[in-house]
Amino acid sequence: QVQLVDSGGGLVQAGGSLRLSCAASGSIASIRAMGWYRQAPGKQRELVARITSGGMTNYADSVKGRFTISRDNAKNTVYLQMNSLKPDDTAVYYCNAPTWEPPGDYWGQGTQVTVSS
Repeated sequence: QVQLVDSGGGLVQAGGSLRLSCAASGSIASIRAMGWYRQAPGKQRELVARITSGGMTNYADSVKGRFTISRDNAKNTVYLQMNSLKPDDTAVYYCNAPTWEPPGDYWGQGTQVTVSS
């Protein structure tokens, strides 16, 4: 079992920045990647950024060059630094952690990000 607590959302003006945090606990060694997804009203949940246990990262095209995912292994925490925010970035952001064994898929409770124009 893995528990994820995500935080850091809020209201920000377009062009501003926010940093999201996701703290993991439980079966940390079984985590094979950690990522951030987002879901805007009326839209499907989409991948924003992901970092594997080996440190490989990938990003949605819409956030490349603006968002950076990173991790602090000592704190079992993953961060999403979001710069140059746009109103289209408004969504609930969820931390995600798939696991190797036993296979699982864990989610944080979500944190609201609202970008005003």
